[in-house]
Amino acid sequence: MATKIRLQRRGRKSYAFYSIVIADARAPRDGRFTEKIGTYNPNTNPATVDLNFERALYWVMVGAQPTDTVRNILSKEGVYMKKHLMGGVAKGAFTEADAEAKFNAWKNNKQTGLATLKAKQEEAKKAEAKARLEAEKKVNEEIAKKVAEKKAAAMAAEAEAAVPAEEAATEEAPAEA
Repeated sequence: MATKIRLQRRGRKSYAFYSIVIADARAPRDGRFTEKIGTYNPNTNPATVDLNFERALYWVMVGAQPTDTVRNILSKEGVYMKKHLMGGVAKGAFTEADAEAKFNAWKNNKQTGLATLKAKQEEAKKAEAKARLEAEKKVNEEIAKKVAEKKAAAMAAEAEAAVPAEEAATEEAPAEA
């Protein structure tokens, strides 16, 4: 039996959610499967993967062939790194403790890289928000300046209209007397 590790589509229309399953190569995509080893949600940023690491490693070690997408997922999760290290242990290149230490170092390095990337994204988001706020303040200041000029012009026009009316009233008053 040719065994495959592949994605099984779930979710609603235009919102795919996948199960990572072990299935016979002849079975339909969403049909029978041997075992479910995880889930994959590409709708989040970054994509969310929930994987049973031990079972995935077991199936890769016994020869189950993953599809291209699943191979990328397993590689990013470290299953292929662990398989590589286990092969080195089997050949006697290093001990199992050394392999575990190398795997943990790789995993910590990856998590540190992801944390710095996330921090950079947060910083960029804050800088963008600050820039938008400054631009909005500048626009608001321009609008306030224009409104103030209009009010000043209206006050000046009102004052000019009031002054000639007072002069006319003072000129007419002596003429009546």
